[in-house]
Amino acid sequence: MATDLLRFATAGSVDDGKSTLIGRLLFDSKTIFSDQLESVERVSQSRGNDYTDLALLTDGLRAEREQGITIDVAYRYFATPRRKFIIADTPGHIQYTRNMVTGASTADVALILVDARKGVVEQSRRHMFLATLLGVPHIVVCVNKMDLVGYHEDVFEKIRSEFTDFASRLRVRDLSFIPISALNGDNVVDRSENMPWFDGSPLLSHLERLHVASDRNLTDVRFPVQYVIRPQQHEHRDYRGYAGTVASGVMRPGDPVVALPSGLETTIAGIDTADGPVAEAYPPMSVTVRLTDDIDISRGDMLARPNNTPASLQDIDAQVCWMDETATLMPGKKYAIKHTTRWARAMVKNLNYRIDVNTLHRDEAATELGLNEIGRVRLRVTQPLFVDPYQQNRETGSFILVDESTNKTVAAGMIGSLPHTA
Repeated sequence: MATDLLRFATAGSVDDGKSTLIGRLLFDSKTIFSDQLESVERVSQSRGNDYTDLALLTDGLRAEREQGITIDVAYRYFATPRRKFIIADTPGHIQYTRNMVTGASTADVALILVDARKGVVEQSRRHMFLATLLGVPHIVVCVNKMDLVGYHEDVFEKIRSEFTDFASRLRVRDLSFIPISALNGDNVVDRSENMPWFDGSPLLSHLERLHVASDRNLTDVRFPVQYVIRPQQHEHRDYRGYAGTVASGVMRPGDPVVALPSGLETTIAGIDTADGPVAEAYPPMSVTVRLTDDIDISRGDMLARPNNTPASLQDIDAQVCWMDETATLMPGKKYAIKHTTRWARAMVKNLNYRIDVNTLHRDEAATELGLNEIGRVRLRVTQPLFVDPYQQNRETGSFILVDESTNKTVAAGMIGSLPHTA
């Protein structure tokens, strides 16, 4: 069986040690090349450091190296015999909230770093809120720089208590705490001899053993059609398939499906991949589905189970994170909306409230959303979207808004609970 993949995003305030932690994971799991290490050692010496600054392994942008901060989402890949990993190293600055939204939106795990000397700060709460808003199933709080507080257990326990108290006001499915020193490697890959009081696993072991298969929605079949395949060659002219990525659920030949928006029902005749036909398809497989009946289906349509369909809505209630530096979101403004493979136009009907992500206070007097601000809005869409609540299905519960005049993505949205239907 192929080694499974875990995506995790790191978050924390500036100088909490995210880049150093990732560098330590790459270094101690022996997944960096010797020339990379030599380059890092050279830069470390040129800066006058008496140690190898492993943070330089991930701070790849020149501006980051010069400023000593992370300003964009840097993706890194490494593997152990047990599992493959994709890391999204997201910025800590408050003005880069949108970058964290980008990095965490597909993550299985959020690693939130806290400086043991500073404890839970405003940014720690912000990152916890964003991770839960984005539906990240597992959150691991790494209390870093334990070497600078004498590896004392009471420091760790105080932070754990504070964080647990804040998390109780959020929808957190799985929350873990690990005391570490990224600089020295304590509890990162190997168990720390300096903290015998901690009986949990080191970070890498925890990530290797985390069970994420059950986090996928394998119940609700959702297949957004991306492309209709009709070969022109004479010998294949009878072939008609619908290509796309399985958003959720499991599909098999012989299963009944309904095409949306037409509502026409048919049966799956076969499922093809680049390597040939398969007996079943599940997320995130890219497949071409053949149907027994020749019905009219085009890009943006969706296949589902006849007795389990998404809601078809033109009025959408959602949380949005505003990402544009120049314009603001205001009621009455119009945007293009992309939901799965479907495009439509949307108008902001209401801004219900803006959220202070540090206190969770709702400002119902807010009249606009600026860069990195998060709020609850109601949109009116020109054609129905086939949606599920984001907490139930991250694929069919999310969308982006695009400014049609500039073609810039200006907001990311997460659909809330749906109107009750009988």
